[in-house]
Amino acid sequence: MKKILTLVFVSAIGGLVTLGAYKLFLEENKNIVLTTTESQPNFLTTNNVSNLKNNYEMPDLTIAAENSINTVVHVKNLAVSSGEMTLEDLFYGRRQQRAHIGTGSGVIITADGYIVTNNHVIDNSQELSVTLNSNKTYSAKIIGSDPKTDIALLKIEADEKLPYATFGDSDQAKIGEWVLAVGNPFNLTSTVTAGIISAKSRDLSGSNTQSFIQTDAAVNPGNSGGALINTNGELIGINTAISSQTGSYIGYSFAVPSNIARKIIEDIMEYGNVQNGILGITGGALNSGIAEKIGVNDTEGVYVDSVVEDSGAEKAGIHKGDIIKEIDNIKVSKFSDLTGHLNAKRPNDVVSLTISRDGSIKTIPVTLFKNNTISLPLVGQVKNAKPEDLKKLKASNGIKIVQLDTKYADYWRNNGVEEGSIITSINDVKIKTIEDAQNILKDKSSYESLRIELINTNGEKERYNFR
Repeated sequence: MKKILTLVFVSAIGGLVTLGAYKLFLEENKNIVLTTTESQPNFLTTNNVSNLKNNYEMPDLTIAAENSINTVVHVKNLAVSSGEMTLEDLFYGRRQQRAHIGTGSGVIITADGYIVTNNHVIDNSQELSVTLNSNKTYSAKIIGSDPKTDIALLKIEADEKLPYATFGDSDQAKIGEWVLAVGNPFNLTSTVTAGIISAKSRDLSGSNTQSFIQTDAAVNPGNSGGALINTNGELIGINTAISSQTGSYIGYSFAVPSNIARKIIEDIMEYGNVQNGILGITGGALNSGIAEKIGVNDTEGVYVDSVVEDSGAEKAGIHKGDIIKEIDNIKVSKFSDLTGHLNAKRPNDVVSLTISRDGSIKTIPVTLFKNNTISLPLVGQVKNAKPEDLKKLKASNGIKIVQLDTKYADYWRNNGVEEGSIITSINDVKIKTIEDAQNILKDKSSYESLRIELINTNGEKERYNFR
């Protein structure tokens, strides 16, 4: 019994000694290390905290907002459209006309009253009015428009010099850069929202014809035609569309780059219409799947599938199989990178293409040409035929098929129609030029069938009727 008590006593004494040693040495040393003024732990000093705050704080957007808000206007579109046909209207042969008012925004670009907006803001207008941020209202007239890029130019006759926006270089805009969207959402007066550039060269159509700047600045109905402004107060885009299932803003908006808008406006003012510079290739953007399918190692760039006859690309020596990597030192990752840059160019402008061919890199200057082809429904791209083209197939007149519509190409080829065939008449009217074809299609009603006569590449005359 004494041995057990002695053992318990000794254990207790040992535990007390151990606890005392821990409290005396280890815990006190820990406190000394944390509070000493002689050591140099990696804590932020007052200066470091200040620098960190300066690096991460938002830019001052007040000056850009102040300078731009007076350059943005409210656009009101009075349009008249036919209402739903009633039995009474059908009986008496009349159609109800209804007035519709649409609203949007615009940006003043000259002191004498030229205003850029979206084509869809002024489409089908019977009467247009523009209200400035000062609440003055003026009648506006349409100088010109381009549905393809959704840009329109208006003019008002103001009684004073107007504040106007200065164009910036949209090619220099960077992803992550702060921007302002200025417009008139929901019929409100000028409203400013902020965000960053989320992406560039966005194509929403899937047809490789668009090249939008994407932002997360809030844009809602009524903002269309308004300004996208950088922190320097420069106009770098015209707000055009939103990505939404409800019709209201849910995350992303899209703007026509200022370089494209500026070029369209200058063309309208100088030529009365848009001058498109054409490269003359067909193809598509590369990815892993396509690269493997066509047997190339590149996964970025635009693959040249064909070169248009007599185009600037053909004359410059661009070949099928070339991969376009850059245009004018701007990286080309997708087709909209290419078309976005070309949309700001005119016929006879020279662009520098950096291409990959058989593993080697080449830089080739290409002179853009004026578009001499049109898209013929169900057929594809057609152009004016040369005398030798007509002579080859013993045709006295007609236009030449240069590229079949991909959707219907198998149908045509199964019937012996290839590129090079000559279309001699449309809807029983002989055609000699693509202008003839355009005029026939323009006068054709939506209910009328399309009748095409042609001579195929075997010299055989054929007739097709599409309903």
